[in-house]
Amino acid sequence: MTTNLGEETARPPIVSVIGLKDSGKTSVAVGLVAALERRGRRVMVVKHGHGFDVDTPGTDSWRLRHEGGARRVVLAGPEDLVVMGEWGPGGEPTLEEIVDRFVSDAEIVVVEGYKKAAVPKIEVHRPAAHSEPLYRADGKGTELYLALVTDAVDLQVPIPVLDLNAPDLSERLADLVEGALL
Repeated sequence: MTTNLGEETARPPIVSVIGLKDSGKTSVAVGLVAALERRGRRVMVVKHGHGFDVDTPGTDSWRLRHEGGARRVVLAGPEDLVVMGEWGPGGEPTLEEIVDRFVSDAEIVVVEGYKKAAVPKIEVHRPAAHSEPLYRADGKGTELYLALVTDAVDLQVPIPVLDLNAPDLSERLADLVEGALL
């Protein structure tokens, strides 16, 4: 990444919490952000979505900021951006462009969504919401998966599987993220 002054700066590491609708992505992301912040990390968040309700108690953005303690939350989607404004004629920027523009001063960026982005991923899967996870052992981009978080008891995949209901889930995810990215 090049700044306006022409100097090169490194993009902070990015980890994306992904999953299908109603899988529990926000709760997992909130816990991960909180665990990393407790460890003294400067965490910022990018949430991908559609049609936002900004900083209203109980909404995802409010939870990530107030419960998770993220220092900055950027909500980004195909139609709009919350840092007030519009995307303009170029359309929605890439995740990397959003990070460069709005959260480049983070120590780590936790993303909710952006399933197709080429960044490390933690998938949240609940069989009660969806029969199969997004992860496929023989699929494209599997090398980017750090873990699968699930309440399925018999899921066999060649990546770490963490119990969605474990009381230490957030700390275990923070260990995994720090070990892989920081």
